Amino acid sequence: MKNSNSSLGFLPTTFILVGIPGLEAEHLWLSVPFCLMYIIIFLGNGTILHVIRTEAALHQPMYLFLAMLALAEVGVSASTLPTVLGIFLFDTTEISFGACLLQMFSIHSFSIMESAVLLAMSVDRFVAIYSPLRYTAILTLPRIFSAGAIIGLKSIILMVPLPILLWRLPFCGHNALSHSYCLHPNLIHLPCGDISINNIYGFFIVISTFGLDSLLIVVSYGLILHTVLGIATGEGRKKALNTCGSHVCAVLAYYVPMIGLSMIHRFRHHMSPLLQVMMANAYLFLPPVVNPIVYSIKTKEIHRGIVRILSEKRPRV
Repeated sequence: MKNSNSSLGFLPTTFILVGIPGLEAEHLWLSVPFCLMYIIIFLGNGTILHVIRTEAALHQPMYLFLAMLALAEVGVSASTLPTVLGIFLFDTTEISFGACLLQMFSIHSFSIMESAVLLAMSVDRFVAIYSPLRYTAILTLPRIFSAGAIIGLKSIILMVPLPILLWRLPFCGHNALSHSYCLHPNLIHLPCGDISINNIYGFFIVISTFGLDSLLIVVSYGLILHTVLGIATGEGRKKALNTCGSHVCAVLAYYVPMIGLSMIHRFRHHMSPLLQVMMANAYLFLPPVVNPIVYSIKTKEIHRGIVRILSEKRPRV
């Protein structure tokens, strides 16, 4: 720890990260499932990105939004990889103060992007079902790329104040975190100064991003159901709903662990450290692991593209 300019406390040089409480002796064995998850994340999302890039037939709004989702998930996973594998493979539990703030900024920025892309995908599904004949005229490539740029800029701009607000706070000797990576809800409980501004701004980010996105996703699906019920044939209704199946899985995989983690941070004093760690891992690892598998299986165009690429790489006899 080192003295800061504040007389109220100190500015930590490092934070202490944890693996899985109570299982420190098994970290090397626990590294195996984490390594497998990272392999699935990078290989699965990378495959989807490659298929969408190389298949001209997939240069459509739905698949371009899927590519944005895959990029955001790769970003989140790449942000956590150094500290997670550092802990489980090399027992490296320390992270510098600056690196911790950078990791926090990166994880939350990509998470905000992921939430916004899920909202954009729900709007895409509504337009496709409500007005299929005007689908490509409404969701043009310039509009899609503009939406992607706005999502990225919004995420970065919203997150910039958080590290600055944390940097100005005094710490009083507490530098142990509850996870294998730096998250703002965890970091904000370590300073001994007034954190009211941090709490207010953090709450504003949650409401204006995750809260608003989830509300609009629910509204979008309400409109989708209303439109589907107006379709005359049962086969038409089934076909319309089938196009939303993968996206519903992605939304549930993202928001259910997030809600669970938020509740655990809210009532952390009554929760076991193990439960906090496992829920945080579910929040960060479940979506990027599940989504490539779901989209590869349930989306026929993605599945066909993967099969085509694999068949082209297969050596001919």
